[in-house]
Amino acid sequence: MEGIVIREMSCNDLPEVIAIENRCYSTPWTANSFRYELANERAILKVAVLHDRIVGYVCIRTILDETHLLNISVMPEFRRTGIASMLMFNILQVLRQLNPSTKLVLEVRESNAAAAGLYKKFGFHVTGRRKGYYKKPDEDAIVMELDMGADMP
Repeated sequence: MEGIVIREMSCNDLPEVIAIENRCYSTPWTANSFRYELANERAILKVAVLHDRIVGYVCIRTILDETHLLNISVMPEFRRTGIASMLMFNILQVLRQLNPSTKLVLEVRESNAAAAGLYKKFGFHVTGRRKGYYKKPDEDAIVMELDMGADMP
């Protein structure tokens, strides 16, 4: 999608980010959750901006040799326009520069075929399942992983 700018998230972005979070999730993160990650030196948070409006965001955090994709969201009316792919591409570029040997791990709702398809497009593969991981509604999580040192999407 033309006109999208990917940049670092700041505390000033939180009202828009929280509004997206509340629209997208039945158990949304709080502002404090985002503030915690913004203050964490091992976390990277980015926003996708279109005409001065935040339309998506991504949050990752590295612990030792593993990085976890904590959250990626795009406003419902902007889905399937390539914004999530832009956020993923950007965050993978950053990770390859900072820690090319890390593993990137995530959980995705079993029913979220669109998200799982996005992750597969970037080279993630299924490594497990977490029973009852999600609530409202109760659902298993599919665990996916990308070995940054070996898997090249």
